Amino acid sequence: MASTFAFFFLGLILLSASSSGLAARQPFACDPKDATTRTLPFCQVSLPIPQRVSDLIGRLSLQEKVKLLISGAAAVPRLGIKGYEWWSEALHGVSNVGPGTKFGGDFPGATSFPQVITTASSFNATLWEAIGRVVSDEARAMYNGGMAGLTYWSPNVNIFRDPRWGRGQETPGEDPVLAGKYAASYVRGLQGSDGDRLKVAASCKHFTAYDLDNWNGVDRFHFNAKVSKQDIEDTFDVPFRMCVMEGKVASVMCSYNQVNGVPTCADPNILKRTIRGEWRLNGYIVSDCDSVGVYYDTQHFTSTPEEAAADAIRAGLDLDCGPFLGLHTESAVQRGLLSEIDINNALVNTLTVQMRLGMFDGEPSSLPYGHLGPKDVCTPDHQELALEAARQGIVLLKNQGPSLPLSHIRHRTVAVIGPNSDVTVTMIGNYAGIACGYTTPLQGIGRYARTIHQQGCKDVACADDQLFGAAIDASRQADATILVMGLDQSIEAEALDRAGLLLPGRQQELVSKVSMASKGPTILVLMSGGPIDVTFAKNDPRIAAIIWAGYPGQAGGTAIADILFGTSNPGGKLPMTWYPQEYITNLPMTEMAMRPSRSKRYPGRTYRFYKGPVVYPFGHGMSYTNFVHTVANAPTVVAVPLDGRHGSINATISGKAIKVTHAKCNRLTLGVQVDVKNVGSKDGAHTLLVFSTPPAGLWAPHKQLVAFEKVHVPAGAQQRVGINIHVCKYLSVVDRSGTRRIPLGEHNIHIGGTKHSVSLHAATLGVIKS
Repeated sequence: MASTFAFFFLGLILLSASSSGLAARQPFACDPKDATTRTLPFCQVSLPIPQRVSDLIGRLSLQEKVKLLISGAAAVPRLGIKGYEWWSEALHGVSNVGPGTKFGGDFPGATSFPQVITTASSFNATLWEAIGRVVSDEARAMYNGGMAGLTYWSPNVNIFRDPRWGRGQETPGEDPVLAGKYAASYVRGLQGSDGDRLKVAASCKHFTAYDLDNWNGVDRFHFNAKVSKQDIEDTFDVPFRMCVMEGKVASVMCSYNQVNGVPTCADPNILKRTIRGEWRLNGYIVSDCDSVGVYYDTQHFTSTPEEAAADAIRAGLDLDCGPFLGLHTESAVQRGLLSEIDINNALVNTLTVQMRLGMFDGEPSSLPYGHLGPKDVCTPDHQELALEAARQGIVLLKNQGPSLPLSHIRHRTVAVIGPNSDVTVTMIGNYAGIACGYTTPLQGIGRYARTIHQQGCKDVACADDQLFGAAIDASRQADATILVMGLDQSIEAEALDRAGLLLPGRQQELVSKVSMASKGPTILVLMSGGPIDVTFAKNDPRIAAIIWAGYPGQAGGTAIADILFGTSNPGGKLPMTWYPQEYITNLPMTEMAMRPSRSKRYPGRTYRFYKGPVVYPFGHGMSYTNFVHTVANAPTVVAVPLDGRHGSINATISGKAIKVTHAKCNRLTLGVQVDVKNVGSKDGAHTLLVFSTPPAGLWAPHKQLVAFEKVHVPAGAQQRVGINIHVCKYLSVVDRSGTRRIPLGEHNIHIGGTKHSVSLHAATLGVIKS
């Protein structure tokens, strides 16, 4: 990321190291005052963690071990170990969704950042990591105060595959590389950079191919996702692989659904072989809450609960969110379905994470992060970062004229209309906590102009037109009209997928009637997690501008107003395609294929594979200034060196593509230097999206995101941005058997309207046979 942003965010998150004055939290284990345990090997900080874990496991009875396999882990009083609740959440701020965290007393709230889909629109990895650092500061402070845990089951890095998905708002969008970079960045911010020691332990969820909650009578507890090896490898697994291998996440959560007939939490191929084997997870695997019970009770995958428990643990599950393993694992051992060694292997992974968190290191106040307390939660710097994240995430979709920014002089009276015009909790989306405080859109706009407020609809369902008249009258009196419309958790949420893509109820009618009556320009501001078909507004000349604010967090109203009045220049880009309503007419959410099929009249999914009409494309977003790109320096030919250890040349180079496993990938990068010039009159932050179009073939996407950078360019200035594209990771495609290959021949690199062609060829030309 550009150094400007790195420097800016570094300044925002500097911490005061003074003590909090809190009553010290009691040690979780290894209390230095407890003479019976302080000399035991598992309490000796000087010993290697594997040795300490082995010693502790050797002291536990089978009954004690089983009670540590569940999220509400029991105490072991004879060894001085307290009970622990593993389930806490921190999707975009410390949350009270899980039982491990609560608000009150010295901790009435925590900084509530924009919902993930909004933050992802910034395409700013420096920002994502900075947010992670702030969230983990506040999490540690609340842990020290006895109000939170240290294990946070965030982020959600599933692919936003279908625009109706109620939980798409929690994700970084539809592109696997974007989702993976978000995952790695946010996790690094949460977990810290102190070697193997963890600040908090993050968890990437929900593995894998989970993106349906409750649609048309099919719910996530019964759904069997039928997914090709090709789509698993090049779409669904990519963010998780990046989370584990680049982010070094301490946990992965398996999902409720089955994949190709096997529950994910009982599948050794994906838990043991992929996550722990191929990707080498250094951490624990946890079930989504009661997933093991779900595949026994609801999916009837096993005939007894003991078989369900045994299948999960043998497959590689280490921790059960819920009571199931605590109830049935001991009898599974007694019936010979499971050995105590299997249980030991699971405990190695969970106890190692607790030791990396310092939970067995004695007095918490004397450890790293032990000084954090109430003064480190909801600080001015943290709240400023939440505001900056909202500003960077807001996307300008339409600006006719241009009509925005509004003028302090010409637009002194503003009509503020709509069911989302004066909301608070709507702005923080789901999996949120209690915010430090709110600024609503009405309050934010009120800092710039005199406001006339009318709701127009009593809620987002907008079932009738009773409030339309007053809203229309307000628009006739004002110099400009701002309609704040869209969705909330009653329309899209966990366990609730959307029925359609249009604005709910009579919202569209209200927008059209107000825009016809409005004396001044009409601006449509949309709050939502998922895309909305606003074709009517896009094509209506009376609607001068459209802004998508996502769910912009606690400071959303300030950020929206700052964008509307030009204090901030919008720079967000859509992290998902906005489809027309017709796209979903005959498209079941249950159809998982990413690629289109002409014979089945199946359109394909996401910008990578769908070529039909859109309302707004992935990556769309306007600015109050204009940027021009020039490729200053880039190679036209890249040689891909082959790994000589693989004997069969035909296996290495097949169909003009090289198996990634047969190439020397380590330092194989394509370096591109791009000059970005701001040719407008306003300073602005520009998102450089770099796409690749591989050589044509059945395997390849139309195009795929291979890199992105955020760069701040003052008006009239030019910045050179260096981009390094890892050839094996980002210029490869996946064949039908799920094998990743590098296509030889011409790859086109697209940056805005600029195209650069680069030819890839095998380095050892003599081995290519016709």
